[in-house]
Amino acid sequence: MHTIRVLAMVEAHSISGSAKAVLEFAKEAIRGQTALPRVDLSIMTFSRGPVENSFTAAIRNTGVPLDIVSESGRFDTGVIPQLRALVENRPTDLVWSNGVKSHFLVRWTGLNRSRGWVAFHHGYTTTDMKMRIYNRLDGWSLKAADAVLTSSCAFVKELERKSVHSSRIHVQHMPIRPFAPVPEARISALRRQLGLDSRTKVVLSVGRLSREKGHADLIRAFPGVRELLGSVPVRLVLVGEGPERSRIEELCRSLCLTNAVTLAGQQDDPNPYYAIADVFALPSHSEGSPNVLLEAMAAGIPVVATAVGGVPELASNGRDALLVNKHDRAGLASAVAQLILDHALSDRLVSLARQIVLRKTPEAYFQSIVSVFNGALRR
Repeated sequence: MHTIRVLAMVEAHSISGSAKAVLEFAKEAIRGQTALPRVDLSIMTFSRGPVENSFTAAIRNTGVPLDIVSESGRFDTGVIPQLRALVENRPTDLVWSNGVKSHFLVRWTGLNRSRGWVAFHHGYTTTDMKMRIYNRLDGWSLKAADAVLTSSCAFVKELERKSVHSSRIHVQHMPIRPFAPVPEARISALRRQLGLDSRTKVVLSVGRLSREKGHADLIRAFPGVRELLGSVPVRLVLVGEGPERSRIEELCRSLCLTNAVTLAGQQDDPNPYYAIADVFALPSHSEGSPNVLLEAMAAGIPVVATAVGGVPELASNGRDALLVNKHDRAGLASAVAQLILDHALSDRLVSLARQIVLRKTPEAYFQSIVSVFNGALRR
């Protein structure tokens, strides 16, 4: 059995999104898969300081070699000699880039000229001007890759418009592990911390606080949820951090929802928040293959989500989740309230959603990715 020496490039400061999937891949690579080529994996990430973050700590814990490329900012050209030195000192058969900056740097530095290149396209996040420039350059970067993975069928046409040939595009949903039970004492402690009594229902949303995640729609829908629930107390809890936080706080103040909405910030371990939730809401305007949707399903929480991007590829309306149109605040409010009030419906959705979780295993994810690596190296 031959060995593929893979360098994974990841832009991450926490264990979320593409970083979480790479971490799951790393665990499987260390564990080994007898029916596949052995993967000799190393991971590279960027850092603007000496402080360890949750992602780098988790990678070190797996035993996978980790290299840190220092940068002073997003367009720091000083990363280029560091990258070239890294691949010279660490023999690499294939580079696996995860994120638009990594895609750009692979092509700009020519790291793909003497080795295979697989790029994972996870969609675009609207942040600052520098990030929008990287997004615009992504078509130039991706069309040179030997293979492009993307997290949903919805992104395939977008990639083809960027001149990525359809034969090089592979759709790959994210993996999920079984939910790790949370001790009752920890659940009780979190409810006390958030000021929740035993009667208060919790609507949870987890994700980066950026505009395309649609948190403003969920907050504007929340008065409708409260009205539909009548005397049933309910709290909206948002887990995540991002550039929209100040706007979300101002929106809550303007709607007199400051005491009804809790912004919990970034949580390295969101499991306790899933454990206190009665409904999970994903109000995004665009999505790939959202980890948080699978996490909620694994935790046994009924899901309300907008039917965007890869969401309808994972969930079916009325079967294992309730799906609504994006920007449909009334529909969002109605669906959330329905799941809180209709226990039989919630239980049925949760039961059928478990079948989705059972199919999206890290083992299956690993096998699928390695198959794409093999194909890229044969090109």
